[in-house]
Amino acid sequence: MKFLVTAGMSLVLLSIEAVVVKYLGLSLTRIDVTVTLVAFLALRASTQEGAIASFVIGYLLDLMTGRPTGLYTFLAVLLFLLGRLAASLVDVRTGPRFALFAMGADAAHGVLAFLFSWLTAPKGAGPAMSLATLPLEVVLTGAVSLAIYPLLRKLDPGTERPEVGTLH
Repeated sequence: MKFLVTAGMSLVLLSIEAVVVKYLGLSLTRIDVTVTLVAFLALRASTQEGAIASFVIGYLLDLMTGRPTGLYTFLAVLLFLLGRLAASLVDVRTGPRFALFAMGADAAHGVLAFLFSWLTAPKGAGPAMSLATLPLEVVLTGAVSLAIYPLLRKLDPGTERPEVGTLH
């Protein structure tokens, strides 16, 4: 169920993102709603379910952006696995903490996308993306993450960690 909901949400959010980015005139940067979904999956989904959903989200992003096919698919799964590792080290129970978690994930996603684009670019051609717009992209992703966190929690309440000092 989580897989279908996530795939549907990613299609809707990618469509909304495309319209908002064009309407606001942000031709050089984007709002990474897909990273927000992958970050939420890293916190709430099982490894198999989250990896498959991350693969689909990355593939949809590959289709929508026109970048080299496979780049965002690979990065979404890698980001999910790194997010699972990070989720075991940090406590993310509130909206602001989730926004910070998603911002960190987006920064890692942007740097890795730049690195892999640079590594695979033909000789003499620069990478298709720039790191100059990454700070704005991370801030916009954090704002969107904070805004859609209640919706994500409502769709998948998951199992919460017990509060500190309580026995369960």
